Amino acid sequence: EVDNSRDSESEESEEENPAEMNMIWIFSKRFQLSVPKLASRRREVQELLRDLLLVSHRLFSDSFFPVLEPVIGVGSACEGWSPHKEEDVVYCMFVPLKPPPGHAFHLEPNTMGYMPQTNMRVRVELVCTCTGEQNVLCFLHHSEQKLKRHQVASLLHTLCTGPYLDVEKIALWFQTFVISAWSVVPQSRHYDVQVLPSSRSCKMKLTKASGKSLFVETIFSVQQGDSDIFLSSQPTDARLPPSTTWLESYAVAEAKFFRHIARQAPPRSCHLKCLRLCARLLEGSGFSIYALKTTVMHLLTLIPLSEWQHGYLLLRVDDIMRYLCCCLEEKCLKHFFFGNEDMPEEISLPPDFQGAQPLNLFQHLAQDPAAQTEAMQEFDKL
Repeated sequence: EVDNSRDSESEESEEENPAEMNMIWIFSKRFQLSVPKLASRRREVQELLRDLLLVSHRLFSDSFFPVLEPVIGVGSACEGWSPHKEEDVVYCMFVPLKPPPGHAFHLEPNTMGYMPQTNMRVRVELVCTCTGEQNVLCFLHHSEQKLKRHQVASLLHTLCTGPYLDVEKIALWFQTFVISAWSVVPQSRHYDVQVLPSSRSCKMKLTKASGKSLFVETIFSVQQGDSDIFLSSQPTDARLPPSTTWLESYAVAEAKFFRHIARQAPPRSCHLKCLRLCARLLEGSGFSIYALKTTVMHLLTLIPLSEWQHGYLLLRVDDIMRYLCCCLEEKCLKHFFFGNEDMPEEISLPPDFQGAQPLNLFQHLAQDPAAQTEAMQEFDKL
């Protein structure tokens, strides 16, 4: 886990070059870099969801809803940084889904070849349980009458549309569960919960008696094999796909990459401060936070980690902005997880990713010269 509490407390206490420290102080005030203790809040959110899932396992143990696996923290707040002010931080958690007894998941690509946010569907199939030790009737080899008398409906009859897992039905099911189960989790003594409108995830606003709020988004996911690549219920842009469409997500692999860097980097490494600062610099512009994060991940594998110590902060910010500028000029920013030979060994990718042609996150600029010119002009102003 990434714990920044020590980092933020000692940020201005050690002796550094006075001119540089003054510049960093000005940046910190100008771009509001006082980041909350993300690690402790993240742990609080993970404990809350762990307790909720324990209740779900008791409630649904005799049913055939998806099995809810332990949550995985993803997104900037769980990577140890955030582009947002304290009151706007959202703690995103993946809840991986596994098939219940008597069922299997099969992933079906909607498009040929890989592209960012590949569309896929999760086909649910019934499997024979006649020879298994599970105390369930076999959906394939028992009569409908016997199944209706002695067993609740299969997943195909509850949270699917046709043979496919339906994101919107799962979201509604989980939201209803949270509202009904809230009173029995320990956190209900400290927080009031409000489930916010969302068709493809479960968004919660947790409010303390003091009036302080915590925002949590639970995103449903299905793991691709044994890899760190998942299908996600939540798209990254505003367009909502059909309810049986799931989208390839690299969020778990990204969180794992930042944990790897945290273990290898020197004490008080400035890479997370660089991310926060550059995100504030780009605020209000047309440049995506994902392009910025991809840039920083590339540079963390290109520049020795010993050169990310706190005293190098301004140099590294300059490197990040120059790298981004070069990518704009060349209309090419390579996706981090495709065809990358510098990938840490502990990150597990599907075999197809290893030899794949690197995807270009700036492909839209390569196809639209006017958009590239506009992006360059905007970058010059920054």
